[in-house]
Amino acid sequence: MTTTTIPTSATTTTALSARALVRPGAAAAIVAAAVNVGVAGLARAADVSLQVPSGKEAIPVYAFGQVTLFCAAIGIALAAVLRRTIAHPGRAFTMTTVALTLVSMVPPFIVDADLSTSVVLCATHAIAAAIVIPVLATRL
Repeated sequence: MTTTTIPTSATTTTALSARALVRPGAAAAIVAAAVNVGVAGLARAADVSLQVPSGKEAIPVYAFGQVTLFCAAIGIALAAVLRRTIAHPGRAFTMTTVALTLVSMVPPFIVDADLSTSVVLCATHAIAAAIVIPVLATRL
């Protein structure tokens, strides 16, 4: 009996590892975007202005989903780069993204916005991070 070994190429391995991040990352991003749109909608229904700066036009509810998807895509790309370049990508990804999430919570309090608007903005950052980061980190 003879056995044939099929060599795997680096391209196939890279494609598989990228797929292992992209599919669950995209699913988490969609869930996070939907939740954030819901939070923004509830905030708007509760008369939170969502105006940044105060007195200007309010942030549209759908924009919360768009920004969440965009930032999650950056997170997926970061995870892919870390996976290829460092020894412990899961830990580095988690530390980096948690730090970036905390930094992202500063501007809502610096700009001229109502406290309720700033709290909603920070909450949506935290929600997206809580959904997307663990999904990607566990796959690294």
